[in-house]
Amino acid sequence: MPRPPGHGPDFEVRRQKIIDTAAELFARQGYAATSVNDLGSAVGLAKGALYYYIGSKENLLIEIQSRVMAPLLARARQIAEVDTDPLLRLRLLSESLLTIIFHRLDHIWVYEHDYRSLSGKELETLLSQRADFEHLITGLLTEAAEQGGFRLAEPRLATLQFLNLHNHTYQWVKPGGRWDPAYLSREYCATLFRGFGAADSDLRDLDERATAFTRDRPELPLDPEAAWEPAPVAG
Repeated sequence: MPRPPGHGPDFEVRRQKIIDTAAELFARQGYAATSVNDLGSAVGLAKGALYYYIGSKENLLIEIQSRVMAPLLARARQIAEVDTDPLLRLRLLSESLLTIIFHRLDHIWVYEHDYRSLSGKELETLLSQRADFEHLITGLLTEAAEQGGFRLAEPRLATLQFLNLHNHTYQWVKPGGRWDPAYLSREYCATLFRGFGAADSDLRDLDERATAFTRDRPELPLDPEAAWEPAPVAG
């Protein structure tokens, strides 16, 4: 069998397409139930050529997890540091989370269902990233409570409420359907914030402010992937 092309301009393009296909197969069949032969058949490569591009099946799972968590965490950190009130930052973070769910639906399915198939350092890294993301949300919720915007009995519980409402969207959402990330974020945040005891006066112009903020700050897009690039591949 001829050797696959080297690390030229087409290598990374082909590799990214393989990751896309793997995410689709893992989401439909499950990571454990999808063999390397299944993936090779789907992308038209023999096993040896496939390994040249991916290294191992677990590497594909690592890449899929990274495509979700790396841009999301980077964007959440940027939003958390913006000099504005915590309600607006939570609203922006909400829409960023929903945007990546819409854009990476297969990846999110794998991210939620198959992360435990990782092992060792890779699993530790992912769990640490998840904890960092949750910590950012807890910090914003706590800040809102300290400023009198929320009445929170328990910040950790409030964080789980925020995450549960958003994270299960992948199970039923249809990209291109009647609801987009901005609409769902508006409805989710209205439900959560009122439940947390925010005053109607604080919520009245929140969506207009979010729209104005993103219009006036193009360097901070709500799409987490818009300003994020994967790390260069070694070799």
